[in-house]
Amino acid sequence: MKYQFDFSSVLAQWPLLLEGAWVTIQLSFLATVAGFVLGALCALGRGSRHGWLRRLVGVYVEGIRNTPLLIQAYFLIFGLSSVGVTMPILAGAVLALVINIGAYTCEIIRAGIESIHKGQLEAADCLGMSKLQVFWHVILRPAVERVYPSLTSQFVLLMLASSIMSSIGAEELFGIANRIQSDTFRNFEIFLVLWAIYLALSYMMRLGFWLLGQIVFTRRRKLGTPL
Repeated sequence: MKYQFDFSSVLAQWPLLLEGAWVTIQLSFLATVAGFVLGALCALGRGSRHGWLRRLVGVYVEGIRNTPLLIQAYFLIFGLSSVGVTMPILAGAVLALVINIGAYTCEIIRAGIESIHKGQLEAADCLGMSKLQVFWHVILRPAVERVYPSLTSQFVLLMLASSIMSSIGAEELFGIANRIQSDTFRNFEIFLVLWAIYLALSYMMRLGFWLLGQIVFTRRRKLGTPL
């Protein structure tokens, strides 16, 4: 093997890589927060007494979960622009990620909600708890606690999937790496560095979610139950 490894030209571009990593973190954070809210609302809609609402949410969930994220992103940026609806690239990237992760989050949270025993709801009524208190303390919080590991994995996958946004022009980590690769022609080196950065970001996210779980789910912390 006569290939000469040279990481100097790649590592010299660390400010650009740092900038791309920061954009990736921003995309992931915004999409995670907004996607969780959207998913929680859709999960409630899936269990609604109104049939039209259940069907509407069902169409959204199935339509998103059974189509590629790349197609969804292209539709929002290039498809809508052909009919006069335009938006900034980063805004479109965030919107595509939110719509995508919202559908997956909906099904995960719905599974958690369906695991709540009806007896707990009846007990909450007997205690005279308000609908808001029942929703937060008896339904949503325990449901999220039960599916928290699955949510964590899904949000980490979301961060990794954000690399697809480079195809619509988003200057995130993968997009920056492609630009560096085209300038330096050090394919092996840049993608090895990229692998290491994404691995570090994944572990950072998992650590962040673990710390958040320790703060929010105090019962598990006291019982020593792992998240």
